[in-house]
Amino acid sequence: MEIIELVPDDEAGCIDAVAVERAATQQDCPEMVTSTPRGFANSLRYGWDLEPQRAFLARNADGTAVALARVSLPTYDNTNQVWFEVAVRPDHRDGVVEAALIEFVEQLARDEGRTMMGFGSFDLPDAIAVAHKHGYEQKAVEVNRRQDLAGLDWAIVRSLYDQAVAASTAYELITLTGSLPEDMLDGMIAVTASINDAPKDDLDIEDDVYSPERLRAYEEAQTKCDHTLYRVVAREKATGELAGHTVIAVERERPHLGWQHDTAVSREHRGHRLGALLKTAMLLNLRDAEPALTQVDTWNAESNNHMIGINEQLNYKIVTRYLAYQKNL
Repeated sequence: MEIIELVPDDEAGCIDAVAVERAATQQDCPEMVTSTPRGFANSLRYGWDLEPQRAFLARNADGTAVALARVSLPTYDNTNQVWFEVAVRPDHRDGVVEAALIEFVEQLARDEGRTMMGFGSFDLPDAIAVAHKHGYEQKAVEVNRRQDLAGLDWAIVRSLYDQAVAASTAYELITLTGSLPEDMLDGMIAVTASINDAPKDDLDIEDDVYSPERLRAYEEAQTKCDHTLYRVVAREKATGELAGHTVIAVERERPHLGWQHDTAVSREHRGHRLGALLKTAMLLNLRDAEPALTQVDTWNAESNNHMIGINEQLNYKIVTRYLAYQKNL
């Protein structure tokens, strides 16, 4: 078996990588959305915020692509860590391919001077067995939920919005498309960093570190990935202080798909139903701005009861549970 690193301009390699990922996901979780070749290549070019992923494709002796490893090496924070996922075609799950890719990624981490490995997999017996076989300890559970906009009761959305407006009269909303205005950039650093208050469970990770440069890098990466960013920001009327935000990215390649990015409220502004206000205001905006949008996916820690409670009121249903593991090298 040969393991090669993919580059974004390798069109054939990216097509093969997506085919492997789709075959694996069709077996493990058919409802889960997978990348297109174009989207996969963009993840190698730009990543989430100009911190591109690396990807390694395993081919057997006849050149058939049989497995894929996606690898993230953080540079903004948690620079001791490497996070990765492995997808293997169902007809090649003999333990040999998984072991070769995991050992390859662990050696890559050593070569990069990293000391902590993070591994993600579906909550399935075979995947759990692979993680345990290679010495990984489960640290957290993430849940992918999907909002079906076609089945959404807009009367409920409007009612939740009206209730939230009544509880948050000290605040006003700002609706934005695309990049933040320059005069909001500094204020958004603290708001964005509020995501660090979300549950980490037993994960050994540092808080995310934000700066104006990183916020701009995020906007640039999303734009270059051909995603339209929609934001709703809450601002305190008396002080002008930014208090919370929510962000959804809509794909231009597949405009029926949206992705819930951050929703966060600064600690000192909690208790005014701002989370519900932001999320319902976003939905009302998207109903007009993106008429082709039919579903929005979100990821939350299973222990994040507050955010899950809001999401369930807004017709989010579970797609899959995903387990996060760690191991010291």
